[in-house]
Amino acid sequence: MRLGQKRILTALTGTCAALTVSVVPLNPAFAKPDLKDVQAKVDRLYQQAEVASERYNDARILRDKLTDDLAAVKADEAAQRKVTDGIESAVNQGIAAQYEGQALSATGQMAITDDPGAFLTQLTTLSAYNDIQSDNLSSYDRAQKALEIRHDAVAERQTELASVTKRLAADKAEVESKLDEAKKVLDGLKADEMKKYLAAVNAGQNIPIPDVPASGRAGLAVKYALAQIGDPYVWGAAGPNAFDCSGLTMMAWAAAGVALPHSSRAQSTMGTPVSISQLQPGDLVFYYSPVSHVAMYIGGGKIVHAPHSGANVEIADLNRMPITTARRFG
Repeated sequence: MRLGQKRILTALTGTCAALTVSVVPLNPAFAKPDLKDVQAKVDRLYQQAEVASERYNDARILRDKLTDDLAAVKADEAAQRKVTDGIESAVNQGIAAQYEGQALSATGQMAITDDPGAFLTQLTTLSAYNDIQSDNLSSYDRAQKALEIRHDAVAERQTELASVTKRLAADKAEVESKLDEAKKVLDGLKADEMKKYLAAVNAGQNIPIPDVPASGRAGLAVKYALAQIGDPYVWGAAGPNAFDCSGLTMMAWAAAGVALPHSSRAQSTMGTPVSISQLQPGDLVFYYSPVSHVAMYIGGGKIVHAPHSGANVEIADLNRMPITTARRFG
């Protein structure tokens, strides 16, 4: 090999070596995120899933209401149809009677009668008969319009119900999509990392249950909620062995004889508003804007709640999430 060629080869080899060394350090953009980053991403996905889940709960309440309304309107329409059919039958009978000569004009009656006196007696009867027919026609017109109103109401409820049903499917799909995405992130963890993640997520259920100073209905609601600690969060669930956030508070207050809807947003509009500084055990605290999470205050700056998918009912800090409002019941 000539000296010039050898120098060129040596130079190229050195260049390649330098290039090789230059790509050895990992690019931070492609570095594996640490456990805190994974937990933050998963928590964000779970929170997005809960927002969709609570929208689903809202839509489900509306669907049930529309279903009841539709049944009532249909029953009203059927009753009105029966009234309309009865009036229509009377009108048709009157028309048939006219064809049979029961409602001849006064001039016609005078022309064919052999007894003018008898004609004058019949005239009052014929006039009354024609008045009845006129009333029947007017009643039929009103009944028909009333039936059309009810028919339109049925169609309107059916359209609204179809729209809400479609919204339910969309919210359900979004919840499942976010949960699936979170699962894929968690599936990337090693066994020891998953153990640490689960320990951090479920730390709140290992807190000793405090002796909450609450009595009456609030005491019953708090007792129920605390008894569910360790039960898994399942979106759309309201017991007996799994809950979502609003399902837990709904069932807790149901145990105290107070009916609440299965929706954090709907619950946040009920009861009596209370300032955060005046919270008492049993009060419900609502988080995020718009409201998409609810917890029960148990005193000492703590809440009991069903946090999100992948976690269990637990005790947590009051200010763990951004507070929107609080309400008192019972």
